[in-house]
Amino acid sequence: MPVKLTPCLTEFVKEKDSHTIDFYLSKGGYEAARKAVNEFEPAKLIQFVKDSNLRGRGGAGFPAGMKWSFVPQPKPGEPKKPKFLVLNADESEPGTFKDRLVMEYYPHPIFEGALIACWAVGIETVYIYIRGEMPQGYKRLVQGVNEAYDKGFFGKDLFGKKGFNVDCTIHRGGGAYICGEETSLLSSLEGNRGYPKLKPPFPAISGAFGLPTVVNNVVTVAYLPYIVKNGIDWWKSFGTPKSTGLMPYSLSGHVKKPGVYELPLNVTLKELINDFGGGWDKKLKAVIPGGSSSKVLRMPEDEDVMMDFDGLASRGSMLGSAAVIVMDETTCMVDALWNLLRFYHHESCGQCTPCREGSGWAEKILHRIEHGEGQPGDVDLLLSICDRAIGRTICVFAEAFGWPIQSYVAKFRDEFEQHIRERRCPLTGKGADHYAKHGPKKLAMAGGH
Repeated sequence: MPVKLTPCLTEFVKEKDSHTIDFYLSKGGYEAARKAVNEFEPAKLIQFVKDSNLRGRGGAGFPAGMKWSFVPQPKPGEPKKPKFLVLNADESEPGTFKDRLVMEYYPHPIFEGALIACWAVGIETVYIYIRGEMPQGYKRLVQGVNEAYDKGFFGKDLFGKKGFNVDCTIHRGGGAYICGEETSLLSSLEGNRGYPKLKPPFPAISGAFGLPTVVNNVVTVAYLPYIVKNGIDWWKSFGTPKSTGLMPYSLSGHVKKPGVYELPLNVTLKELINDFGGGWDKKLKAVIPGGSSSKVLRMPEDEDVMMDFDGLASRGSMLGSAAVIVMDETTCMVDALWNLLRFYHHESCGQCTPCREGSGWAEKILHRIEHGEGQPGDVDLLLSICDRAIGRTICVFAEAFGWPIQSYVAKFRDEFEQHIRERRCPLTGKGADHYAKHGPKKLAMAGGH
């Protein structure tokens, strides 16, 4: 059967005042949280979310209920230890804009989902960490939290349950890509420079301010009210057994109808591009399936891939943040990769040498290949940088810039070699005039490494 749009978080985004609490209450808002608090014991609610197989919608795809279960609970007689829920709304992965859509047009499922998570884990303090370049999202979150306080959905003794107290604070980040990584986000939240931290200990044991912390993506928790309200069987009726439920896909690039499409996780790449994105007039060449750090797919060889966690893993890539960037035959893959490396070099936090230096070296090598100054051995030199960076840093930033290099070279090596051989970009013409003017002397100077 053909996959159909299944709007939940995106159902009302085009309606007037969809961001307000009155609109949300008119659609049955906060009743799922009331149900969770009054019908579920915390441990049973954690098991309920585990059984639903809700996986993170921010990048790693880690099961939400499993993450909650790692937080230590006090033993009888022990003093109650503060714990935190930190919602990651940094959304810094290029090509990703699903979180922003929900925050700007329908934010209250985020707050209700946070309440459900707090009841399950025994948390009284919520922080929502939003990217600094999202002024409208920040404005809507602040408005929404204030509305929720006014209606009695944040504060003390919520839903008539004595002792169930939850406060929520919106924290605006400075706009660093690295703060999308959970431990870097926590460093920033604590008032420090956004440096990633070594793991273990993991945030569930020692997170914000050294205390147990659950870090969830905002869209992950926003699905909780729907799962509690409609049940596990409803949620599992979408997607696949290992990748259950719905996902808002951010579709951009060479498609006629870019946008956010909320679909079951059993949609194929071809269906997403053609049936929902409207296709493209030219022949498609490549697709980034899960944000810029995911390994690229080649078209049409990979058009039949299932756009879920396991389907993309079987092709050597990942679903990530479900940011799908489509590139047609007019795209120069060397130029596209050079553009990505300019971003990653700029966004390296500088803490680890393999990232700080490796991303810069890779950017320079790609620049010279694209501009007619490439040398024999440059492609292998790029791959050697990846080998020296991936798995050798505190966080996965090395993978974020290394995986694209490895996959672009693996899928389109002939294009890289053609650039070097012809001393120009065959698609854009970059480099031809430079080589004609400066010749091999300039190339030798530019190529020292």
